[in-house]
Amino acid sequence: MIEQKIKELIGHDLPAAPKPLAAYIPAIQSGNLVMTAGQLPFKDGKLISEGKVGYEVTEEKGIECAKQSAINCLSAIKSVIHDLDKIERIVKLTVFVNSAIGYHQQPKIANGASELMVQLFGEAGKHARSAVGVSELPMNAPVEIEMTVQIK
Repeated sequence: MIEQKIKELIGHDLPAAPKPLAAYIPAIQSGNLVMTAGQLPFKDGKLISEGKVGYEVTEEKGIECAKQSAINCLSAIKSVIHDLDKIERIVKLTVFVNSAIGYHQQPKIANGASELMVQLFGEAGKHARSAVGVSELPMNAPVEIEMTVQIK
């Protein structure tokens, strides 16, 4: 059901979890929680954009990057639990925005991911969140997201 909603919203099936860039795993389960490593906005094996939001990357593209990073978080979670319908609720998103000097709209960028979670999971998609501006991200990605979910 969730994967069908994803397909309807993004126009294609949930991609496979991106491969780790270093010595970590994409997601791990502890009790009834699953936490992801930071996920970048990879699509078809490459970043959908590069650079700082508010400089090389527009807000609209930053929001799209947040959505893609959130989709990649769900892919990482699926690699652990095998069925996204086991998600009881989205607990927390931590959204890192590669920000130009003086850029202060990180919550607007993070809303791309947050609103997607509510579209997919309804009330269970409402979550706690941090939206943090940073000076650099791996591979010059505009956005990186960590997600914690509670499973049934």
